[in-house]
Amino acid sequence: MALPRVQPIIPTWRKEPFDDPDWLFDFKYDGFRGLCYLEQGRCRFVSRNGNVLSRFEVLGDQVAAVLDVDDAIIDGEVIAADETGRPQFYELLRRTRSACYVAFDILRLDGADLRALPLDERRRLLQGILPKGSPIVSEALSVTGRGRELFELMCSNDLEGIVAKRLADPYDTRVRWLKIKNPDYSQKEGRGDLFNGPRQRPRASGRDQALATVSERRLSDPQRPFAPTESNARPCPTPAVRKTRRDRQSGRPFAMQKSKISLKNSAPPPS
Repeated sequence: MALPRVQPIIPTWRKEPFDDPDWLFDFKYDGFRGLCYLEQGRCRFVSRNGNVLSRFEVLGDQVAAVLDVDDAIIDGEVIAADETGRPQFYELLRRTRSACYVAFDILRLDGADLRALPLDERRRLLQGILPKGSPIVSEALSVTGRGRELFELMCSNDLEGIVAKRLADPYDTRVRWLKIKNPDYSQKEGRGDLFNGPRQRPRASGRDQALATVSERRLSDPQRPFAPTESNARPCPTPAVRKTRRDRQSGRPFAMQKSKISLKNSAPPPS
């Protein structure tokens, strides 16, 4: 029986971060959003627009090999991370770094439709199937309640931003996820020209040919699979972030896992 096609939740834009104990705040990874369809020992990534991302066939084979499931539908992001764990979007396009998959939700597992479950339960199920320390697939970093602090860390470390999700919500296109972007993110420069430029473009050469090809095709289905090199194989890196003033004073690193975070001075949820 073929897996059902799922419509992903598309985050809406919000300007300011907030704190709330009923919300989960994810690190916003800069890559290609991809629903991961696993069945019969094979995996394919499908974009938010419903296109098969054949560019990442090799990564799909690797994900299928490391996840011990009969079938699953996982939501996440395909990224290429540097040695510090920061996603490098243009290196992903240019194929100068190997790709890995960062999972942040699971919608189906071994024949069971999980979309009606609340987000916190789905995340626990996702954690149960992900291998520890894998160079191929890992869970998105997140905190509960402390959106402002996480956003501050993203901005101070030149990362893209955060995504806020209500812990009690099911997975449904009517559900609101909120993306809060770092306004000074360095890798956003030229992104509009890349994806929304004029139809007639001068032909690129060398390593920038990949950028021109993706722009002209509007990311519908890049043709060549991206094969990670053995020399780059390593666990999906955790971004190395500088400590906040509070963490420097206490001598502890910022705790990214929600189970280790306690919320103080929470603000009301956004309207």
